[in-house]
Amino acid sequence: MNQVQIGWSEVSLVPEGRKVSLSGQFYERISDVVETPISVTALAISCGDASAIFCSCDLVSTSYRLLEAVRERLSKDKNFPIDSLIISAIHTHTSIGSTLNKDAPTASASTLEILKKYLPDVTYESLAPYEGDDLLNDRDAFDFLADRIARAAKEAWEAREDGQYAAGFGRAAVGMCRRVCYDDGSAKMWGDTNSANFTELEGGNDSGVELLFTFTPDRKLTGVIANVACPAQVLEHRSFISSDYFGKLKGMLREEFGEEIFLLGICSPAGDQCPRDMIRWIEPETPINDPNIVRENLLARRADPSMFDIRGCERVAKRLKNEIFSAYEELTEQDFVAESVMIHKKIALDMPLRRVTPSEVEAARRTIELFRKENGTKPITFRDNARMHVYAGTLARSELQEELDAIEIEMHVLRLGDLAFATNPYELFLNYGNQIRARSKATQTFLIQLSCGVYGYLPTEKAEQGSHYSAYVSSGYAGHEGGDLLVRKTLSEIAKMFPEQ
Repeated sequence: MNQVQIGWSEVSLVPEGRKVSLSGQFYERISDVVETPISVTALAISCGDASAIFCSCDLVSTSYRLLEAVRERLSKDKNFPIDSLIISAIHTHTSIGSTLNKDAPTASASTLEILKKYLPDVTYESLAPYEGDDLLNDRDAFDFLADRIARAAKEAWEAREDGQYAAGFGRAAVGMCRRVCYDDGSAKMWGDTNSANFTELEGGNDSGVELLFTFTPDRKLTGVIANVACPAQVLEHRSFISSDYFGKLKGMLREEFGEEIFLLGICSPAGDQCPRDMIRWIEPETPINDPNIVRENLLARRADPSMFDIRGCERVAKRLKNEIFSAYEELTEQDFVAESVMIHKKIALDMPLRRVTPSEVEAARRTIELFRKENGTKPITFRDNARMHVYAGTLARSELQEELDAIEIEMHVLRLGDLAFATNPYELFLNYGNQIRARSKATQTFLIQLSCGVYGYLPTEKAEQGSHYSAYVSSGYAGHEGGDLLVRKTLSEIAKMFPEQ
């Protein structure tokens, strides 16, 4: 057993005086104002010879390329444990983006980029980017992010002092399944449930909230980890900068505990989850630019406020705040830990590439050729961009699978006392997280998706059969075979760290 040391830092990700391209949709959005500030929050924990520096970023994703850029900046400090660095994203769609913040040959290539290859005679003026002098360009945005994340990690590491932690648990209705199933065997993300052929939501949800509180030796609260199975994308279609519900939650915690309190918001496996109730559908308060959200024959429902708007975002944050306050008030003497056992392992895992068949490739070619004939030389719209995503991605995958059959990912598994932490670089479907938590040897298991890489969605076999966005081959690099491998590897590594169980 060794003394636990804890350090925190928070660094703004708002580029003052500059507009940014916002990540997360099929069309260009340029920020106008800052609704809730975005930042990177870093928590450094060390115990004996082991350590971890968690960096939670108010971004849509954090690529392995970005991780390497941050590590390169930190490598100048010989005392900084480079391999202990873990960066992750809360998956807010209203934050600074850069096309350089992507991984692998074609994984995150836009549909537009792929279509340009296969449809060279099509014009693209309607998707022309914003060209104002006040826009932060791709390279500057990437370097800005790497600099700020490195700064937060370094500050947290240098701020470590003797401390204590206490684990807690809450339960809040935040994430719900967003994939709708129909009686013909198909499924659809954002599908309309007010239909006679609607049968069920494809998956469940997890209202559990894993919590960890950190303290000074005299038990002054310094920060909170909140692990929630829902991406922070209430405000995903808006054109302002926002840290979404985690930002609102941070503000509420600081109102109660003071401005020096830190919040490390981390997203648990939730690739098929969203903050919206697909059964009790509530329309956006203001229009959004997404044909998949359109509802015909809409019926009025009494339910949550719109989970596309600020009122809904505040409702989510309030639910989490109430659970955090309750868990904090219920802590007892035996919950506080000053000396602990810590193990941290960084793992390279070869994940099998999800492949496409010759018939799928041929069908994609025919569809794109038909689109070319129908579209002529008309400019491609964002709706075309979204509609062609699956077919362009299928053609790109057919080329990639001739070059490789697996992609190496970085994952981390940690033990801290009776707690376990495990990361993955996917928008991992909920059921995989459930399998890990249910069989983990730890008393409590914190899971972090979209960490140390961005390799798209990782759907279940059921989702693959139902198809649609998030389960298409073009939606991610790994399929259910890879998901099963990831679960087995994570459980195996956790078990090794808890030999007494």
